[in-house]
Amino acid sequence: MRKIAIINQKGGTGKTTTAVNLGKGLADRGKKTLLIDIDPQGNLATWFEPDYERSLYHLLVDDETPDNCIVEVGDNLHLLPSDEATAQAEKILTGKTSRETILKRRLSAVDSYDAVILDCPPSLSLLNQNALVYAKTAYIPVSMDYLAVVGVKNILKNIRRINDLLEHDVEVGLVIPTFFDIRTNQSKEILETLKKHFDSKVTEPIRTNVRLSESASYNETIFEYAPKSHGAEDYAKLVERVIEDE
Repeated sequence: MRKIAIINQKGGTGKTTTAVNLGKGLADRGKKTLLIDIDPQGNLATWFEPDYERSLYHLLVDDETPDNCIVEVGDNLHLLPSDEATAQAEKILTGKTSRETILKRRLSAVDSYDAVILDCPPSLSLLNQNALVYAKTAYIPVSMDYLAVVGVKNILKNIRRINDLLEHDVEVGLVIPTFFDIRTNQSKEILETLKKHFDSKVTEPIRTNVRLSESASYNETIFEYAPKSHGAEDYAKLVERVIEDE
């Protein structure tokens, strides 16, 4: 079972869009996939609008079982939602022992999925630490601006800290250039910078495409909303890259 944290400490890099469309793409290819919304903003729940009674809060704080918190949002696609209560959960967890491993322990019985994808908030939070301790691989979306590159440096420091202090080996799997505009020198320069640092881990870029942002407002993935768009083409390539790396 693959456990992938999609993470960058800068906001606006396309983490949720990547989680949604990667998850849907894997599900469409027969991979049973679980999306976990680590962000208290609850972007995944907003995207899919599922009916649910229990969320990540109840899993972390009330010892609810994963089965009672996970909802189906499509064929082969399930969601463990989050909402504003998750922010309160983080405050409660701060006083717990072994607080960085609570998510891993709560999900220890979840083993029926081919892939688990965690959509992480843009912060150095306890929730993100829990996500990294649970995950085996980190995927880092990087928008084509220099502050996003700084966010990459910060998350790499956090990953090293997790590995050293908690003796957990999470590695950077893929670096995903997002909001790529072939017309601008900045996009090209940042892409080359990423390739110098991460070499073959850098995927083909996700081009700027208005259909990607529009799809969320229709509660659809890009493959449903605009299957012939550049966004669908680029995320299909990412899905194939992930499958090839299995």
